[in-house]
Amino acid sequence: MRWVFWGAVALIVYAYAGYPGWLWLRSRWRPLPVRREAIEPIVSIVMVVRNEEQVLPTKINNLLGIDYPTDRMELVIVSDGSTDHTESILHGYARNPRVRIVMNQLSRGKASGLNDALQVIQGEIVVLTDARQKLEQDALRVLVQDFADSQVGCVSGELMLGGAQQGQTSNGMGLYWRIEKRVRELESASGSVVGATGGFYGVRRELMGFVPPEILLDDVYVPMRVVRAGKRVIFEPRARAWDLPDQGTGREFSRKVRTLSGNYQLLQLAPWLLTSANPIRFEFISHKLVRLAVPFALVAALVAAMFLQQPIYRIALVVQLAFYALSLMAMMRLKRGLVAGAADAAFTFVLLNTAAVVAFANFVLGRKAAWSR
Repeated sequence: MRWVFWGAVALIVYAYAGYPGWLWLRSRWRPLPVRREAIEPIVSIVMVVRNEEQVLPTKINNLLGIDYPTDRMELVIVSDGSTDHTESILHGYARNPRVRIVMNQLSRGKASGLNDALQVIQGEIVVLTDARQKLEQDALRVLVQDFADSQVGCVSGELMLGGAQQGQTSNGMGLYWRIEKRVRELESASGSVVGATGGFYGVRRELMGFVPPEILLDDVYVPMRVVRAGKRVIFEPRARAWDLPDQGTGREFSRKVRTLSGNYQLLQLAPWLLTSANPIRFEFISHKLVRLAVPFALVAALVAAMFLQQPIYRIALVVQLAFYALSLMAMMRLKRGLVAGAADAAFTFVLLNTAAVVAFANFVLGRKAAWSR
């Protein structure tokens, strides 16, 4: 049982501290700076939407109003079988020469919508975004600056949880995102990021290519294909998009299950990710796959601590139970005072790892997650 306990602890520590620590050392030992320049390539902003009537006008106006030459930017929007007023909203923008609309009457998923958009775009740089996030005024201009470096093939913007006026949220999900972004910063500083921010990232047109229609994680599949082509994937924290910090526990859980299920799907659709054909295979395994094993390591550590009698294991058991008690307090909305922040963080950690277990069950049972708005 000792080996089970310490093996589980080692995996958990590596996932959240060991790998980031190694990235920090690598960024100091072998930094790879990006050559930035104020360039203005032709940009095609692509957005696939389905039933987004509540946020679509705001997002389109946001994109049309950003700081970038109007004759160097086009907006391509694909309606994926929308059944609300999304299509009528899009028809209202169809007369704008900067907006191109693709109406699909049947819902075939985001990936198919992206493929449809790629057949009509004209830009040198393809920028993908979602309907909900709001881009800062200079976000696009900042994003394309990194493409002045010929070694850069994909640039990921930064997703900010909160409001541009109020600042970032400090709740559990906000903490998770700050940790995740720090890992991406370190990966970018000395190599390539494993994936991109789905709500805002850009790719060179010649590296974009069509994606498998069933793919769930275009924001991982496309960047990894860029890396395979010999180009870098960069994280640009100055190019920011803002999103709501709280989508509701149920919605956030479903989104995370879909994302983690997408990691399993990637292994089926792109098995080369685990071979030498993937230049950042070590980073992919450490960033994406090790985290899928963390919930099972947590269970192993808890069970092992129950059977081991030495004081150190008794203490470990109490610490684990206290942590899960904090999570339960947050779930039951009993958090108060000084423990509120810790309870939020504990609940988010448990929520994300529970989603990983559900994703694994979906993979084993053959249940497929689908793209949703």
